Amino acid sequence: MSSELSEHGGTGRLAATAAVTCWSAGNVMVVSLDLPGLQIAFWRLLLGAVLYGAVLYGGGRRISLRTVRLVVPAGAILGLEIGVFFVALHSTTVANATTIGALQPIVLMAVASRRFREDVGPWLVGAALVAIGGVALVMFGAGTDVGVNLRGDALAVLAMVLFSAYFVVVKDVRNRVDTFTLQTVSMAVGALVLLPLVAVDAGTVAVPFPSGPQWVWLAVLLAVPGTGHLLMNWAHLHIPLSLAGMLTLSIPVLSGAGAWLVVGQQVTLIQGLGMAVVISVLVLVVSRDARPTVAAGDS
Repeated sequence: MSSELSEHGGTGRLAATAAVTCWSAGNVMVVSLDLPGLQIAFWRLLLGAVLYGAVLYGGGRRISLRTVRLVVPAGAILGLEIGVFFVALHSTTVANATTIGALQPIVLMAVASRRFREDVGPWLVGAALVAIGGVALVMFGAGTDVGVNLRGDALAVLAMVLFSAYFVVVKDVRNRVDTFTLQTVSMAVGALVLLPLVAVDAGTVAVPFPSGPQWVWLAVLLAVPGTGHLLMNWAHLHIPLSLAGMLTLSIPVLSGAGAWLVVGQQVTLIQGLGMAVVISVLVLVVSRDARPTVAAGDS
């Protein structure tokens, strides 16, 4: 594992950075889509499973039962996380949901140091705390009333825990399952897990079918944040779990900037300061993480 981290560390960091950028854009898209959160999650996962499965089987590849068994836990967690988070985005503010999600690196650092024996020193913990402070400035620095929905906030907390668990489970199986197969099976399992929940939420056995414009949005969601999952699943094999968690701190900042550009939400001086803090910390963390890679390459 260490040799793989050294050889592809730079590409892994680039892929992980692109992944969180895609997820950030997806948050704005979900809020803009006039469809219940669970239905958005279900149809996006089902659409992805069909399209990815067609490409996989069209290329002559097959999925073994052993692979399915390995990926089922990740797929189940992924489906629940996406469903819960999309409902949270429709139940509370994007600011609240993404800020709560910014607590993920703290969870991942604890797991990374114990389960994967990653070196999580005081400087990385301190950097995470500073970055979280910057996130708070970004999301709550507008100086206006922020609508708080306790149900939505509670769901955001649950989504954060599920997303952390998903990172850990994928990290465990990533060296035994290729990225494309992992993505395909995860989406299929996730859609199956969400199906009964969507039916209960809709109050009907037959899940409501999206309209034409909604299918377009779902396709865009698959292409953008869905690709983010593909990129991060690949990156998990090549970067430390703690670094992957740190990079997710940029999501609230990028989502806030996206809301400003797309929806016209104002960015205040305090929010701009928070963005600068988060970006600076992430640049420091990524550049410091790259130093062992350079040394390993020179030796």
